[in-house]
Amino acid sequence: MMHISPIFLRAALVAGLLAALPAASGLTVDPAAAHEFKAGALTLKHPWTRATAKGAEMGGGFVTIVNAGSDADRLTGATFAAAGRAEVHEMKMEGDVMKMRQLEGGLDIPAGATVELKPGSYHLMFMKLTAPLEAGTKVKGSLIFEKAGEVPVEFSVEAIDARAQDHKAGGHDAMPMDGGAKMPDAHGG
Repeated sequence: MMHISPIFLRAALVAGLLAALPAASGLTVDPAAAHEFKAGALTLKHPWTRATAKGAEMGGGFVTIVNAGSDADRLTGATFAAAGRAEVHEMKMEGDVMKMRQLEGGLDIPAGATVELKPGSYHLMFMKLTAPLEAGTKVKGSLIFEKAGEVPVEFSVEAIDARAQDHKAGGHDAMPMDGGAKMPDAHGG
C-alpha cells in the first residue's frame, strides 16, 4: 500500500481550490492578455486579423505596440505566412473621402509611447492571400523594426466581423474583407 503524505494532500487540495476560484467567482482570464511578444523595450500586444471568405485577396492586421524604452523605433514592414506581401498602411479622412496609403518610410514608435494599429487607422495590409483565414486559428508572421529587427509573432484570426478591441467602428470595420468588394489600388500594386 502506498503512503501519501498529509502535506502533499493539503498542497494538492489548495492548488485545486485556487485553480477553481476564478471560475467559481465568475472571473475569467482574458486569453488575449497572454498573447504578446517582446523585443527589447517593445511589447507587441495581441496581434490579430479577421477571418476571410473564400476568394479574398487581402486582409488587415492589427496590434498594439508599447515602447517602454528611452529610444524611438520605427515599424518598417511585416511578414504574414498566408500572404504574398505585407505592408504598413494608414487610413485617414481627406475631406469626405477615406483614403488608404502605404507608409513608405514606416511608422514611428516614439519612446515611452503606445501605438495602436487598428481598423480605420494605422494597420498592416496582407495582400495576395494564399488561402482563406479561418477564425480560431493562428498565422505566423513577423513585425520588422528599424532598431529591434524582425520580431516573430502569431496573428490570432478572429471572426470576420471582429472590431478593434475598443469596439469602435469605422474604416476597415465598415469594409468587407470577404473578397466581395475590391478596394481601390492606391499603392501601385
